[in-house]
Amino acid sequence: MSDTSHRAASLTARELSSWLPGNGSADGDLLGELPTLVGRSRDLTRNHGVASGAAQTMVDNVVGTGLRLVALPDYRALGRTKEWADDWARDVESLWRGWAEGFECDAALSLNFAGLTTQVFRSGFINGEALALPLWLPERGGAFATTIQLVEPDRLSNPSGKPDDKTLRGGVEIDDYGAPLAYFVRKSHPGDAFMPFSVSADEWQRIPARTPFGRRRALHIHDKERSGQNRGKPALTSIMPMFKMLDHYERSELQAAVVNAMIAAFIETPLDAETVVEMFGGSYEDYDTKRKEWKAKLAGGSIITTFPGDKLSPFTPSRPNSAYGAFVENILRHIGTGLNLPFELLMKDFSKTNYSSARAALLEAWRFFSGRRQWLATYWAKPVYELWLEEAINGGKIEAPDFYTNRAAWSRCKWIGPGRGWVDPVKEAQASQIRMEAGLSTLEDECAMQGLDWEEVLEQRAREKAKMKELGLGDLTPSIAVKSLPGQGKESKQDTTDDEEEDDNASMEQSDQ
Repeated sequence: MSDTSHRAASLTARELSSWLPGNGSADGDLLGELPTLVGRSRDLTRNHGVASGAAQTMVDNVVGTGLRLVALPDYRALGRTKEWADDWARDVESLWRGWAEGFECDAALSLNFAGLTTQVFRSGFINGEALALPLWLPERGGAFATTIQLVEPDRLSNPSGKPDDKTLRGGVEIDDYGAPLAYFVRKSHPGDAFMPFSVSADEWQRIPARTPFGRRRALHIHDKERSGQNRGKPALTSIMPMFKMLDHYERSELQAAVVNAMIAAFIETPLDAETVVEMFGGSYEDYDTKRKEWKAKLAGGSIITTFPGDKLSPFTPSRPNSAYGAFVENILRHIGTGLNLPFELLMKDFSKTNYSSARAALLEAWRFFSGRRQWLATYWAKPVYELWLEEAINGGKIEAPDFYTNRAAWSRCKWIGPGRGWVDPVKEAQASQIRMEAGLSTLEDECAMQGLDWEEVLEQRAREKAKMKELGLGDLTPSIAVKSLPGQGKESKQDTTDDEEEDDNASMEQSDQ
């Protein structure tokens, strides 16, 4: 009988009695251990192929080649028309591309906005957070003075090693409600071996979160898993011990396999030291020395001459372990679960997957990637867009009366990332057409899933049709009813079960819609 109402709370159960984790606050549990977690996360992504590949898979699917701005001013709130909003949005997007696709958006003049976005997301994955400082640099003479400086989160820390208190947490100064007031940033990285002697590692700069008129001066991008959490933690945190043990195990198995592969055979002798002295005279040490000088070489058709009484025994290696692959795969599936990545994506291995299971895995992954992209757009891309838009409006490049009164309406937007991709292009195109015909989706939605802008698609099709007409080619791109394409369902015969399963899934999808 349990000593508590909840068995999980038992203090006497043998399997639970030593399990007594602390109940610290969000910052109390994290801040003291954060440097260790970050260091280990970086080491894993540097030196373990699976961890490095997982980080790249995240970047490829969430950011890809970058996030594309789609300006969507709330014309109803602004008292305007949809036609006016479309014209305004096109002008804004054109100006934005001029800034975002160049290097002037980066204070270091080395990355465009897509590159900055990639670095922010990668830092969020590895370090648990990213820190960006919007700067005003009109002296550079560019079209816009707004630039972004990315700062390693290591530089965000309490000045002079001051302990955390009620208002200072891990370099973040907060008010009574937990809102950030300022950020303390070292003037150089604490681990920079090439730091100029003129700059001390113990010098900090206090950067207010906002200017007196409300413009952001710092963007601190991180997940908040708990209320009152002021710093982020690496994505690998929960699976870090398993990752490291897997690394040790794989290296040990590989070393054992290499050693086993280098041994061809053993030479056994039944002679003891006394028998050797009696048979050959001299000392046993002399005999042992002669044996070490003698080397048997194995080759095709070799005849091996051995010492009297010797026996040549073949070596049967025990490595690689026959259960190695299945065991490692099970561990990797656990790691993939911790990262919200299906095993197929984690290892880039679809060899054991049919259409249905691959589609289910990719759909589940897509939900996660979409959520991460929305998070990145909300806490990184949109704030940067608002900073840039504010300058463009104040500089007279864009008309936006009463911007500060209706900031949210003017700054409304969405971001298009990389496309979802297709497991089976015909089936996916068929489902897309059915959704639009049933009124469950739009061309805008379908194009967005493929990382395309629907207006650009239509405009390009119109230009192509006009050019074909000009050249007298007629319309070479007629609308095709993909649901009636010939040969539908005539796939490879290698897996009849998979084919039947796919047809059933397609029917279920149609009925669901």
